[in-house]
Amino acid sequence: MSNNDILKKLRVALELNNEDIIKILELVNFKVTKSELGSFFRSDDHPNFKPCGDQILRNFLNGLVIFKRGPRVGKPTPPAID
Repeated sequence: MSNNDILKKLRVALELNNEDIIKILELVNFKVTKSELGSFFRSDDHPNFKPCGDQILRNFLNGLVIFKRGPRVGKPTPPAID
């Protein structure tokens, strides 16, 4: 299963839209555009398909923890991993 598939499945399971995912990524100071995000959800054979890298999925999962649980008490928000 690719990172794109994981991101798609989490998007559907958690009923997230593109704006929600962008906000989640901003929680860990990671910027992504709507068009870049849309390219992750295209089919593999589409000309504008872009593979979702480990960095994006990792930052999304870290942001999702903050989104669901709230920020860490007493500790700063972890920086985005480049």
